[in-house]
Amino acid sequence: MNPQTMPIDTGNTAFMLLCCSLVMLMTPGLAFFYGGLVGRKNVLAIMIQSFVSLGWTTVLWFAFGYSMCFGPTWHGIVGHPGHYAFLNNINLTSMFTLGGSTAGIPQIVHVAYQMMFAIITPALITGAFANRVTFKAYMLFLTAWLIFVYFPFCHMVWHPDGILAKWGVLDFAGGIVVHNTAGFGALASILYVGKRKVIQNEPHSIPLIALGTGLLWFGWYGFNAGSEFRVDSITASAFINTDIAASFAAATWLFVEWFNAKQPKFVGLLTGAVAGLATITPAAGYVSPAVAALIGILAGVICYYAVALKNKLRWDDALDVWGVHGVGGLIGVIFLGMFGSTMWNPNGANGLFHGGSAFFGKQLVAVLVSSVWAFVFTYAMLWIIDRITPVRVEESHEEKGLDEGQHGEEAYPQGL
Repeated sequence: MNPQTMPIDTGNTAFMLLCCSLVMLMTPGLAFFYGGLVGRKNVLAIMIQSFVSLGWTTVLWFAFGYSMCFGPTWHGIVGHPGHYAFLNNINLTSMFTLGGSTAGIPQIVHVAYQMMFAIITPALITGAFANRVTFKAYMLFLTAWLIFVYFPFCHMVWHPDGILAKWGVLDFAGGIVVHNTAGFGALASILYVGKRKVIQNEPHSIPLIALGTGLLWFGWYGFNAGSEFRVDSITASAFINTDIAASFAAATWLFVEWFNAKQPKFVGLLTGAVAGLATITPAAGYVSPAVAALIGILAGVICYYAVALKNKLRWDDALDVWGVHGVGGLIGVIFLGMFGSTMWNPNGANGLFHGGSAFFGKQLVAVLVSSVWAFVFTYAMLWIIDRITPVRVEESHEEKGLDEGQHGEEAYPQGL
């Protein structure tokens, strides 16, 4: 059917607009989650790093980002940056037909939905270098990381002509593209920027963390279920798998920490939920609910001990981005390679336990490549940015807090 004459499916289009709104809400949710975890003097500094991505990433996406992700391929690595530049070649009658889609949604809806993924991904990294990076350096980081990490991997994995997609790698909603790349970019940031001078590991507001978790969990239904790009049984299974994995991971983390720390911790419960959400993301539309429960349990245990390992190695991952998102995304991709089943998605693949050893190997290679590239490029990029403008804040700013030192504002003015 000619894309220009394909009828709009109003049900699918309305659903995708709703999912787009849900994923947009995740970025403010992340800001609240991170804002509650830091100290009172650094709340605004960490929150603005999420909110500014809502604005600046949208500018880059409109200018050339969508084109680099979903434009005609350049050697399977990245899309032609000029094809959809400033949304050129997209109009009211343009329909989303990439990969032979017959969902009947306008292409502009696809532009908006995928933009929300691009917005939140670099914002995830900010928790790793909380309280010690200048805002100017962060803006350069945000720009370069999107161009050289997110956009290429989005194209390689999610464009049908992308090199990893053509090879047979699967990632339903962002285990590689979002969480794994962000997590290992965070690890590089931790090692380059170094430890905080002023260590504040106690969250200043657990209710804010709970609010952020609730918004993230709520938005994640759009993140995962919406990645089917239509309303069908796979959409429904991705939806329920998201909730099951998050719930099992939250409970598992709670009990593991309770056993080790001798007290049930609310922050642990919330962190476990986010770990489960990150881990199920690549597999959400490719596995059964029973497997989603198993993935949630494994996520709760593995991510908990990844954070414990980070603490033992004394990496100053202030808000556990690597342990939750990096490790969660990595093991989620591997679990997809193990448990994926065409019985639950005919367009998926059979994993190792269903006779798909070749698919399992491809998932391992893909997640290794994304981890290494995100780590190496992020470390090198921070070194280059440091030659342009200092990456690390002045010690005096760190001592009095970045809210006042970097932004001249206070979340909690004295006397109010």
